[in-house]
Amino acid sequence: MDIHNTLSKLDQLGCAYAFYYHPTGREAVFEANCERFSSASIIKIPILLSWIHLERQGLVDRAELCDLDSEPQVQGAGFSWLLRGRKLPYQDVLMLMIALSDNLCTNLIIERIGLARLQQTMRETLGLTGTQIQRKLMDFAARERGLDNWVAASEAIRFYALMSALTPTERDWAEAMLLVNQDDALLKRNLTRDTVDFYHKTGSVAGVLHDWGYTRSTEMFLFTQKVPQEQPVFEVFGELGELLAG
Repeated sequence: MDIHNTLSKLDQLGCAYAFYYHPTGREAVFEANCERFSSASIIKIPILLSWIHLERQGLVDRAELCDLDSEPQVQGAGFSWLLRGRKLPYQDVLMLMIALSDNLCTNLIIERIGLARLQQTMRETLGLTGTQIQRKLMDFAARERGLDNWVAASEAIRFYALMSALTPTERDWAEAMLLVNQDDALLKRNLTRDTVDFYHKTGSVAGVLHDWGYTRSTEMFLFTQKVPQEQPVFEVFGELGELLAG
């Protein structure tokens, strides 16, 4: 596959994009015409990593029960707002945040950590400065005030090192959630079902499509924004995702 030619389709559409591909033992490919992207749920990766680091310090506990009604019942992605049982351990709340990109669950995690402490952990512990969380999800009033959540393409490469630096137990837990991500519409769309274990997180809002993840032999992400038509961009995701099959 000629990666450059495939990405040129995004240039022709006028998309902003960043693509990273690193098979084990080979030189990494990083092609981008943009550095700063609307996070569109990719911010949930550093939120999870921040939780893990804070749990090491005894500041949060995934076994603690979370009251699902303690935050405004935002909808969008996920379905926790529909659950009859209204108390779950934070471990389950985190799973819903990652596997289903549940927005209510994400806000519950942000509230439990505290936005200021989360920002500090991302900046000082994870070393992320361009990747920023400035508001809860679905908080349109905050967005109108100019607050938003961002992911820096170059720092998304750092996410891989941060995952690798986890203890084996922490990494097993995080990977189990990434593996059951239910969104197969992007990098996995052309892969034969159940043939590739892809530990990944996707995100999408109007004009934005993202997929970040890795297999045991390949790291890959594609971020896109200013998407004028989704179908041709879906096709680019599928074509590039075929590289995950080796």
